[in-house]
Amino acid sequence: MEPERIIFHIDVNSAFLSWTAVKMLREGQDDIRLIPAVISGDPSDRRSIIAAASIPAKKLGIKTAQPVSMALRTCPTLRIVRGDWDWYKQCSRAFIEICRSYSPILQQFSIDECFIDMSGRLSERAPVEVATELKDRISTSLGFTVNVGIGPNKLLAKMASDFQKPDKVHTLWHEEIPQKMWPLEVQDLLWVGKKTADKLYSYGIRTIGALAKAAPEMLAQLFGKTVAIQMHEYANGRDDSPVQTESQPAKSISAERTFAKDITDSASLDKELFKAMVVVAHRLRMSGFHASCVSVFVKYTDFTVAQKQCTLPTPSDVTAVLLNEARALIPQIWDGYTPIRQVGVGVSRFSSENYIQLSLFEDPKMEYYCTWDKEYDASH
Repeated sequence: MEPERIIFHIDVNSAFLSWTAVKMLREGQDDIRLIPAVISGDPSDRRSIIAAASIPAKKLGIKTAQPVSMALRTCPTLRIVRGDWDWYKQCSRAFIEICRSYSPILQQFSIDECFIDMSGRLSERAPVEVATELKDRISTSLGFTVNVGIGPNKLLAKMASDFQKPDKVHTLWHEEIPQKMWPLEVQDLLWVGKKTADKLYSYGIRTIGALAKAAPEMLAQLFGKTVAIQMHEYANGRDDSPVQTESQPAKSISAERTFAKDITDSASLDKELFKAMVVVAHRLRMSGFHASCVSVFVKYTDFTVAQKQCTLPTPSDVTAVLLNEARALIPQIWDGYTPIRQVGVGVSRFSSENYIQLSLFEDPKMEYYCTWDKEYDASH
């Protein structure tokens, strides 16, 4: 029998807020992590959107994606700080470098999280001991904290890192699933969205444990056989996907649209976003890859840039899937009326493997989307 794998998932706590705090502390300023504070594109513009919030701010009810004006009504003394994407990329690289020193088998999952395969690399030390050392090393060397989740696969390691925060190490081994994972709401299961959860709730399946014990045949009737099998596997903590180490610099595909006249309305921006993503998705399919990261940026008339990225639950090459992810990012970087002169979209972190998308059943138009892509590819 092969020994059980040991996977770490490392996740930076409130990355943008923490990274900004580190920079400010180096400049002799106060620690904004300890006060009600937020990160925003333009601190002087009340229409700007909040990208990150400190724990004291969250306790007051302030959330990401809220307009600054709304947050100020909640807390008039709120500290608002401009984000710094170039600095964030430096922090990300430094954090990844430390993680890679523990294992070369590393998969970056987003700018602030990664998986490392620690199988056979512990030298008889306990996984929690090594994870705690890694966590403390990042904190001491870089000035920000992380959570580390430990499990026998990526799914359980990721679930474990989402337990109590910040600055914690948690395990989720197979024998711990009934106690630690099954009591959680079904929506807490990685890659189960709200629509999926709502449908499960309507059939009395409210916890991950109930989903794990549900009859696969019944789930197949609700979601289709392929999706049902994968969902049931996840609920039981089974995931055989490898930690995929990129042997070369990450590939990416992007496109941008510059406007003859500044855009000030959502409908016009959406049309341009669509045109850019059609080009990107076509190039992605022609390359034979699926992408697991979608990014979007807007450039304002003063040439400042706001950007955001997200990780897909599973890689995709479907234009509509990638476009919807990009659309969901727009409200986080644009207020809907400030003039914009350019928009861009990109995809990255490629894989040539075929993945099952749990949410496919949620969109009855998916077959149409795929057919549309094939017709577009054939004509270009």
